Amino acid sequence: MKRTVCLVLWLIACTAASTQERPNILLIVADDLGYADLGVFGSDIRTPNIDSLAEQGGAFTRFHTAPVCSATRAMLLSGNNNHVAGVGSQYASDVLRSHVPGYEGYLSDRVEPLPRLLRDAGYHTYAAGKWHLGATPELSPKAAGFERSFMLLDGSSSHFGARSSNARGSQYREDEDLVEYPDGRYSTDLYTDRLIEFIESGLDDGQPFFAYAAYTSPHWPLQVPDDERDAYRGAYDAGYDSLRVRQFESLKTRGIIPQTATLPPRNESVKPWVELSSDQQRIEARKMELYAAMVTNLDFHIGRMIESLKTNGIYDNTLILFMSDNGPDGTDYRARDDARGQYLRAQYDNSLENMGTKTSWVSYGTPWAEAGSAPFSRYKAFTREGGIAAPLIASGPGVAFRGVIDSSYLTVMDIAPTFLELSGATYPNNSAVSPMLGESMVNFLAGSEPEVHDEDYVTALYHAGHAMLRQGNWKIVTLGPPFDESEFQLFDLEADPGETTDLSLRYPERMGAMLSLWREKRREYGIVLPEDL
Repeated sequence: MKRTVCLVLWLIACTAASTQERPNILLIVADDLGYADLGVFGSDIRTPNIDSLAEQGGAFTRFHTAPVCSATRAMLLSGNNNHVAGVGSQYASDVLRSHVPGYEGYLSDRVEPLPRLLRDAGYHTYAAGKWHLGATPELSPKAAGFERSFMLLDGSSSHFGARSSNARGSQYREDEDLVEYPDGRYSTDLYTDRLIEFIESGLDDGQPFFAYAAYTSPHWPLQVPDDERDAYRGAYDAGYDSLRVRQFESLKTRGIIPQTATLPPRNESVKPWVELSSDQQRIEARKMELYAAMVTNLDFHIGRMIESLKTNGIYDNTLILFMSDNGPDGTDYRARDDARGQYLRAQYDNSLENMGTKTSWVSYGTPWAEAGSAPFSRYKAFTREGGIAAPLIASGPGVAFRGVIDSSYLTVMDIAPTFLELSGATYPNNSAVSPMLGESMVNFLAGSEPEVHDEDYVTALYHAGHAMLRQGNWKIVTLGPPFDESEFQLFDLEADPGETTDLSLRYPERMGAMLSLWREKRREYGIVLPEDL
């Protein structure tokens, strides 16, 4: 439902903003968290600390990211389209990576990184968790402006060490140096400790901070500390079909999706739960149990982070944003018949009794991912809503509403300009870098403006054959790959968030206008299509 602007709260927020120092900023990013997998969004997964942030601020139900993690992170730290920011593809095997602008695979020189701008404006800048935007020193978090950092350079790793889905293993960098991961430490615990250490080390000088908690949970492998592996035992024995329907109805009850919304048809590639054998059901249910335990563990450590802010007397002047980087991941690399799949099957033990330990490598696959994106179509990697609609929560100074669920359209590109305005930092105004495409949320969060974007605002995305363009509530999108412009479908997301009814034939003029915008934006952003090669 739409937020009702409260004038009294807005006046209070404005008065506070005029008298307080620049706020600290804590940006928390979950990795591959499903849209419907927070308590505040209706899930039965226990997330009391994240829910509390929503109760003290707001939850935003139409926040959108890129369809994959490194593209989102490039947009997040640049305020720009993923091609302009240099991550037109996150896959190292992409033939365009070595020579085509927009496909570098790291933050390009066409953008100015957010942490560098905040550092230059007098902020301490700290990061812990996942980087995934370049492995060499000149592409490191330090080079992008983080004063202190401890980060995984790769897209994934074991949560208990540097073991990975290939023989090379995963790489970590502390500040400018490559370092060994402390084997046996659980990732979410370690990243929280390091970020708290960084923040506390800089409190005495009075400078504000920007802290980036880029957690790798609940990204596969689904691994949990031993004493937490059974936290949800038996909770998902009814299966993924049941969970998908239950979460869809819960989202309706919470007012997060319209009462008239239609659940998208079942993915025909997913075997109905009732057709699985009892042994298959037990294994499948265990996957979801582990995923839920990871989310609750993540919530616990976010609670530790919040408690450290309170203990140090800085919570009240810290703006906290929580988000997921994309939709839930339906990929199971271990099941693939390629070199990676063969390596994972040879190196890790996924027997039922071992699932979730540091010697297993479990993914929960398409069935549970589509339960996590329940109101939408598809999941991570797709530009359907299931791949790009993600939870966003904001709480703290400058947020003038409490416990509100808001349906205004927002994008990950809006976060950088918001932080710049709050900090007093400025983005370069010259031809050397591209202007930000996102728009500041400051007045929106303060309650003085009802929306961030007007009906003419356009978002266009492309990654690995998946494409979309949105203007207002209208969206054209392909399922691809391979990409084929004739496969675009037209949806009215206000009436049909599940993208169940293609309106391209009913509204040919609107379809034609959207296609014209797509062609314009793909040229503007440098999107390379198969026909261009």
